[in-house]
Amino acid sequence: MSAPKLLMLVTEDWYFVSHRLSLARSAMLAGYDVTVVTGVGDMGARISEAGVRLIPFRFDRRGVNALRELATVARLVRLLRRERPEIVHNVSLKPVVLGGLACRLAGIKRVVSAITGMGFLFTEQQRAPAVSRLVRGMLARIGRRGRVVVQNCDDARLLVSSGVPEERIKLIPGVGVDLDAFRRMPEPDGVPIAALPARMLRDKGVFEFVEAARILRGRHVPVRCVLVGAPDDGNPTSIPTDTLNEWVAEGAVEWWGHSDDMPHTLGNASIVCLPSYREGFPKVLAEAASCGRAIVATDVPGCREIVRHRENGLLVPARDGAQLALAIEELACDRSLRTKMGDAGRRLAEQEFSDAAATQRTLDIYAELLRSGGA
Repeated sequence: MSAPKLLMLVTEDWYFVSHRLSLARSAMLAGYDVTVVTGVGDMGARISEAGVRLIPFRFDRRGVNALRELATVARLVRLLRRERPEIVHNVSLKPVVLGGLACRLAGIKRVVSAITGMGFLFTEQQRAPAVSRLVRGMLARIGRRGRVVVQNCDDARLLVSSGVPEERIKLIPGVGVDLDAFRRMPEPDGVPIAALPARMLRDKGVFEFVEAARILRGRHVPVRCVLVGAPDDGNPTSIPTDTLNEWVAEGAVEWWGHSDDMPHTLGNASIVCLPSYREGFPKVLAEAASCGRAIVATDVPGCREIVRHRENGLLVPARDGAQLALAIEELACDRSLRTKMGDAGRRLAEQEFSDAAATQRTLDIYAELLRSGGA
């Protein structure tokens, strides 16, 4: 009997490597023939070296354009009819919607729709309500076959209210953390560093972080505020490099750019911040907890799945730089509190955030779909 063919659809190769390569390796060990369809940048060779078959495929991530999206669906239908996979695993909202539609047109029933965050449906309610309603309707149709994976209970409730059958929804909080790579590390000496590790996007709360840094600087609080990450030109909320450089020149923040070694980067921080507007299940916060770092994050879906207020970090209101500054100041001025919260975060990671558990739950979904034929 030939190995069942698993096709994973992801917008960008760097995201696949960061969030799904471990799953792909485990699927191959479990007997699947794995192919990833993704936009290829700097990580193509790494994917191929891992033994995963790679098919380059470009998504337009700049926004929503009906003609472009229909053309993308048509290309996907041709690809799926050629490849004929037993299971298609669509990852993140655009592949879920466009890939899900393509699967219906190509006659593929065994579909995993992994929604990594639903922020789009809230931001577009204000900027383009018709688009938000359209996406909700498409999710309801796509969710009537296969399985829909969400990362937090808020997103599950939103999908049910949009018409996705509750029995189709599976809750898997994130992709897990390698607890050996992201080990408990002692905090470095010197002035505490509060780091925001994320893509440089408005929706990640970068402007609020800079506002908080200015407030802390005005109060002469002993803390270095650092941005870690690069702009994402394919995202409409990306912050221009010129703006980042202006903030550095002003002295408000440091900007370390993209990091290829997140355990080292998190180890250099004393506090990890993510003042995001909404998340699915932010992997970087689970990694920070695993490294034993106190966390400051917004009290929004996704972040509050990881941060237990005053246990392993502090939760603050979204879009509020002043409250963010107060939380960073409290932790920056109390090393013993940071240590206590870091210890609690590591215990939480060991109990709930291991990558092995998340991977096995996904493999169980694959096996269930093969047995049921997608029903």
